[in-house]
Amino acid sequence: MPMETIEPTREEIDQTSGPVLLEFGASWCSHCRALEPQLAEVLASYPDVRHLKVEDASGKRLGRSFGVTLWPTLVFLQDGRIVKKMARPDRSEIMQGMKALTAGETG
Repeated sequence: MPMETIEPTREEIDQTSGPVLLEFGASWCSHCRALEPQLAEVLASYPDVRHLKVEDASGKRLGRSFGVTLWPTLVFLQDGRIVKKMARPDRSEIMQGMKALTAGETG
């Protein structure tokens, strides 16, 4: 599925169905920009995972509700429930998160 840049509410996220990857970051963040090609490569192997990119900043409620303190932060959700969450992941960590998400593991 293609990436969507949106600003959903926590209630909307909690009601999502299926596998969802929330990506919190900022367009000017060098760590976020460095992650983009790696994340795109991994996501290409998981077309059924919905990718939502959320532009975050201090005072943004959605990021705070997920405890985001560093960018990028990835939150892997299955039917609105957190499966995994990681800040500034490398490619192998992203793969672990995707495998956990698509296998239905929790962690």
